Amino acid sequence: MKILTVENLVQKFSLKVLTGENQLQQKIKQSRSHRPGLEFVGHFDFFPTERVQILGRKEVNYLHKLSIEERQMRIGNIVKYHPPCFIVTAGDEGLTYLRKSCIEEGIPLLCTNTPRTTSEFITELDAYMVKELAPEIAVHGVCINVFGMGILLRGKSGVGKSEIAHTLIGRGHKLVADDLVVLKKLSPRTILGTHDGKTKEFLALRSVGLLNVVRVYGIKAFQEETRIALDIELTKWQKNSLNNELDYEPEFTEYMGVPIPHIEIQLQPGRDVAGLIEAAANNWLLKQQGYNAAEEFMKRLETDSNW
Repeated sequence: MKILTVENLVQKFSLKVLTGENQLQQKIKQSRSHRPGLEFVGHFDFFPTERVQILGRKEVNYLHKLSIEERQMRIGNIVKYHPPCFIVTAGDEGLTYLRKSCIEEGIPLLCTNTPRTTSEFITELDAYMVKELAPEIAVHGVCINVFGMGILLRGKSGVGKSEIAHTLIGRGHKLVADDLVVLKKLSPRTILGTHDGKTKEFLALRSVGLLNVVRVYGIKAFQEETRIALDIELTKWQKNSLNNELDYEPEFTEYMGVPIPHIEIQLQPGRDVAGLIEAAANNWLLKQQGYNAAEEFMKRLETDSNW
């Protein structure tokens, strides 16, 4: 899991640092922010102290209306729990009292610079923190986006994963990662595939060398991340080793406890593997819409047998 700090938020969202310039290395451990409400009126039973605290216009207006003594008490009751930071989305005017409390407790106080509603900012912030703090693993393979869905290509070294990815890029699909694919678990049902930063945009082809697909084919050839929908294993051709597809039972590969549909494609000279991968992607998309070709075919056989 990646270490996420307050400074990362400042850089990602171009936040203005009002106080706590020396505390920006504080770690953020929770992937959801919190907008204090009940806490301002004294209810702390379920206060998520390790979350980033967001103060929107409603919260700031409420504090402005309090007496100096009451405001100081309300703020003091919250800052004593030392949350990672406060982010104000309603401008930085009239926050002298909040600056003072944050300075005393060593808590960074930040402010948004770009115009957006508090709800919009929270949505963007939480999405970013979920990705950054998600459990992750690295696997050997290639990740490519085909028809808008993420496909993980795996296989032994030298089997031809990168070459097949290159063919798919030539057909208009997008490279996500080559050689080392970082998988992030965003939810019990969602795995996100991305690169490790070092290999971003690069595709290694035997006998040719390293290609920067963006420089060679344009920005349309690359995508930062994609949700993994299919796990495809590329293997050498073995005669009579594949079963009849009508008897095919769905298989899955688990990554961090998340099952991903798995298929095997055997390689043979002259076989259009890129085309098979496109077919597999389209077939998966149809199944998500409730259509199954094998089921329809079996129904036709049953209908014919009833005549």
